[in-house]
Amino acid sequence: MFERFKRSWGLVKASAGVLAKDKELLVFPFLSSIATLIVAIAFILPALGLGALDGFGKDGSGHVSPLWYLLGFVFYFVQYGVIFFFNSALVGAAMIRLDGGDPTVRDGLRIASSKIVPILGYAAIAATVGVILRAVQERAGVIGRIVSGFIGLAWTVASFLVVPVLVSRDVGPIEAVKESALLLKKTWGENLIGQGGVGLVFGLLFFLLIAVGVFAIIGAALTGSAVVIGIAVAALVIALMVVGLVQAALSGIYSAALYRYAKGEGASEGFDAQTLEHAFAVKK
Repeated sequence: MFERFKRSWGLVKASAGVLAKDKELLVFPFLSSIATLIVAIAFILPALGLGALDGFGKDGSGHVSPLWYLLGFVFYFVQYGVIFFFNSALVGAAMIRLDGGDPTVRDGLRIASSKIVPILGYAAIAATVGVILRAVQERAGVIGRIVSGFIGLAWTVASFLVVPVLVSRDVGPIEAVKESALLLKKTWGENLIGQGGVGLVFGLLFFLLIAVGVFAIIGAALTGSAVVIGIAVAALVIALMVVGLVQAALSGIYSAALYRYAKGEGASEGFDAQTLEHAFAVKK
């Protein structure tokens, strides 16, 4: 367990080293967060107006109607389209840095814009998967939630390298998903440190931040000052947002480096080849 955490922390430090050279990479998850929030508001407010919380979208048997699934698909499609676009911009810029270049925000956006068609195609595939999983959860109850959970996990693992594939190669979304799954099959790590390790480290950071923040808010409440309470709450929210942006940026950097390694391009700038080899050791 300690060795796994050590490797995870080493991975985070390596990714952070790359991020330290190009802090502008944080712009992409920041823009993604703003855009997805706008999309969510654009869908949620009309839904509330239609009485979604009062059973809108249910059919006579109490299940979600097909029309509601269609609306759900549109929502997933738009959200995923936004997320994948900025993820592609992040990974594209990270690829330039890993090749020894000095990327700019414009470079990342240019790369993502040039891949807009396959990005939207991948968004449609992911939206379809999302709707299917939601339908399984809704129709099959507890068992459905368990099954959809396993399927969702498998999809997350299989699609881990889709964005780097789309950015690096001139292929469609279906081919990108197939190649992502194939690369993972060939280079399967015991823990998939790229997801589990970074998630573990930042999960601990989020927990510590929330714990400290709660104590700070309680302390602020004891002062009886609304201003102090407001400052404590704002500080916690900002801290969580910053950590979330850093995690998203580091995950994008790692996926780019991991793709290069999986394709046999060797170590990337700022990454130790041995660290990547531990993450994705060839399956026996």
